[in-house]
Amino acid sequence: MAFKNPQVLSRRDALCGALFACFGASYLRPSRAADSPSSVPLITKTVPSSAEKIPAIGLGTDSFRASERDAIREEIKRMHELGGSVIDTAAAYGDSESLIGDALATLGIRDRMFIATKLTADGFFGGGGEASFHRSLERFKTQRIDLLQVHNLNGVDSLMPLLQQWKKAGTIRYLGVTTSRVSQHGEIVDAMRKYPLDFIQVDYSIANRDAAASVFPVAIERRVAVLANLPLARASLIGQAGERKLPDWAADIDVSSWSQFFLKYVISHPAVTCAIPGSTKVAHLEENQAAASGRLPDAATRSKMEKFWDGIAATS
Repeated sequence: MAFKNPQVLSRRDALCGALFACFGASYLRPSRAADSPSSVPLITKTVPSSAEKIPAIGLGTDSFRASERDAIREEIKRMHELGGSVIDTAAAYGDSESLIGDALATLGIRDRMFIATKLTADGFFGGGGEASFHRSLERFKTQRIDLLQVHNLNGVDSLMPLLQQWKKAGTIRYLGVTTSRVSQHGEIVDAMRKYPLDFIQVDYSIANRDAAASVFPVAIERRVAVLANLPLARASLIGQAGERKLPDWAADIDVSSWSQFFLKYVISHPAVTCAIPGSTKVAHLEENQAAASGRLPDAATRSKMEKFWDGIAATS
């Protein structure tokens, strides 16, 4: 989707721009796992409601399949070795919750990972949202979820009292809502204004920049963390880039691949807390996790990246 910047700079736009200067350097800290082969600090970002820092690149799991159980365990193991921790899934993602739960139990790393899952009012499998949540706990082999989200805003009003109750009881640490559709951006803004959300999850990439104008200013204002889904547009951006060479200036932000180019663009926005690209292969995971190291683009470089990519998109 092409994004057209508004001609008039709003107060919120100015606030977003100022945040690049204020917070740009604060996202770097030496927090890679001790057994990581890299000595470059891991880029982390702060959850506004708690000041907890989490790695800026996570893992999406909507393509996890039981037939790839061993490969998925190895991918999660490698993610942990590289310092990553955020894994996003959903009750609706087939066997994903069970596969993640089994892998974490086998590897013995549950307490070092940040697990986010989702539910809806109908619970996908019947029994409603409460039954869905207890099913998720069983599949994860745990008594607590780090982040529980209302999937695609399905049943926000009916589920939010339950999520708040579970958070107060300590069964979940954070609560939020998600969407992966531009058409729901207005609804997610309404939810941020109505409820005390810790997180939202929204679609955002260099090719789909609507959220930057419609959602992120409110997230900053309301101090809500943002998980960015579809940061690679389901890998279509990689395909669109094809065999094209990266611009020479990509090296100035420690980018050596197209996936790093796209992911660093996403996580460099001040509102974005973590991007969650999907992968099922260790090689792809390593490529994506590499975007959580080194320098991030500033506002001027982000603008240059947009213009460069828009030129490619216009000729593809």
